[in-house]
Amino acid sequence: MTNNLRFSSILKLFVAASSTLVASSTLAQILDYETVTDELLQNPPSGDWLSWRGQQNSWGYSELDQINTENVNKLQLVWSWAMDDTGAGQAAPLIHNGVMFLPGPRGVIQALDAASGDLIWEYRPGITPVVEGSGAVAIGPAQLGDAAMPATAYAGVGRGVQKNIAIYGDMIYAATENASIVGIDVRTGRLAWESATADPALGYFYTAGPIVADGVLVTGITGCGRYKEDVCFITGHDPSTGEELWRTDTVARPGSPGGDSWGDLPLQFRAGSDSWVAGSYDPQTNLVYMGTSQAKPWASAVRGTDGDALYTNSTLALNPQTGEMVWYYQHLPAETHDMDEVFETILIDIGGRPSLFKMGKLGILWQLDRASGEIIKATDIGYQTIVNVNPTSGQVNYRDGMMPRIGQQIDMCPSTSGFKSWRAMSYSPQTSALYIPIALNCELATFGPTEKVLGGGGAGPVRRINYPHPASDDNLGEILVLDVPSGEVKWRYRSRAPINSATLTTAGGLMFAGDWNRNMFAFDAENGDILWQTRVTTSAQGFPISYEVDGRQYVALPAGIGGASWSGMLPRDLAPELKSPRNGNSMNVFALPQN
Repeated sequence: MTNNLRFSSILKLFVAASSTLVASSTLAQILDYETVTDELLQNPPSGDWLSWRGQQNSWGYSELDQINTENVNKLQLVWSWAMDDTGAGQAAPLIHNGVMFLPGPRGVIQALDAASGDLIWEYRPGITPVVEGSGAVAIGPAQLGDAAMPATAYAGVGRGVQKNIAIYGDMIYAATENASIVGIDVRTGRLAWESATADPALGYFYTAGPIVADGVLVTGITGCGRYKEDVCFITGHDPSTGEELWRTDTVARPGSPGGDSWGDLPLQFRAGSDSWVAGSYDPQTNLVYMGTSQAKPWASAVRGTDGDALYTNSTLALNPQTGEMVWYYQHLPAETHDMDEVFETILIDIGGRPSLFKMGKLGILWQLDRASGEIIKATDIGYQTIVNVNPTSGQVNYRDGMMPRIGQQIDMCPSTSGFKSWRAMSYSPQTSALYIPIALNCELATFGPTEKVLGGGGAGPVRRINYPHPASDDNLGEILVLDVPSGEVKWRYRSRAPINSATLTTAGGLMFAGDWNRNMFAFDAENGDILWQTRVTTSAQGFPISYEVDGRQYVALPAGIGGASWSGMLPRDLAPELKSPRNGNSMNVFALPQN
């Protein structure tokens, strides 16, 4: 039995014996609740929002049309909810049976009446010791005796973020910043089980929660930048007990298939390939699609690799029952500028062909056959200056002078923030278009060395000077709308402030999004006209949704703080006249006036 599995077993036994040591405040119970089955996840009621992007295909699309282009200008706030400010706000709420399940920073989950905003119950994890010298608070089981989590957990970038949760059976599922998966009773908010997957002292943590694929919880870990005798992974868990069913490495180990793509680097210096955005599931192919991030340190000259460094910057198609890697597609072999391709995976059938769409930091839209992984098309939106990509074969070659050398400055677009990041795009079947949040920025970058010692590594130092993209007209934000069949631009909207939320499309012909300057908008999805806007507490940030309770449609728009360089460095450097409060995580819910 490995240390991780031994620790997981001890922890589950402890929780089963005494869940009272984990703080969970139960105010009431959910009485009217329909058990969530695989069938319900595959065919959810139009008024529910059962997966982090609405449905398992991750469209970010609502079939509701009560709010439409003719009446959206009458939208008004019906309730709001203040969330904790102890971490970045990137909430992706779920809706079922008129209840909103809201993930907050540091592992907090709250159940709210989705029509009134009244709190039903709250789950709040116990607090472990502070990371020495970091000022960060690690959240997890309190006072576990010999099974206690180490107090020296690495406070990595993103620790404390909780993007999404999952619902299945009679439980809510989350992944913690202390590298555990938890199951919470959906009716009471009480902890049912907790399963540790890794040692947080080695830097491991979660920012994205599980998805449910064919009755299995599938979750990707992050915090994999530090050198250690282990690698990143994706796990499958039994939703009833938390038992780990399988584990698939996202870095090829020495001697394994793909292992020679890291050259002769020993295991402890093969870092990165985090999976920090939730995946998608296709019941027809019975495959779950997960993205992986770049190798670390970022620059290949710093990490000492010449090969492709599998399975970094890839889309992985996994069998949810076994974890078997059925196929993989590496978007950027040997990536060397921090150009993630880890983000959401949207499943669309085009011309009868089951396809998969992804876009990473470079702003290249990839279309793959989701059954085979074969490249169908690569569409470069035309802003990046780092690589050449063949639109048919998908082959990528670095442009002259763009390979980073240690200590030498290069001029690159985008910056290491990327054009596209965790702010998810959405798809509308009405317009056959993708609605993509973009940040228009570039960077003068100087990558520095890092020492090859256990515990070292990380991203590798980079001296960074941001500047606006030459084509931006001094705007940082853009919503780019691409026609999916052709790849042509339908329309674009630009703003001085970065677009800082995911986009949401609806059957009412609308697209919702928000920016760092506290604005939230409803656009005509066909032509980009702004039909409604309002301002909220702080940056419009997170994953908007739409739902229905008792025949009334609502639109829920989160606001939040934090969010890495898009939310801090870029506006501060390139739009200093804009100001956004440093607190104000909240959920804001709008509807039409009642007659």
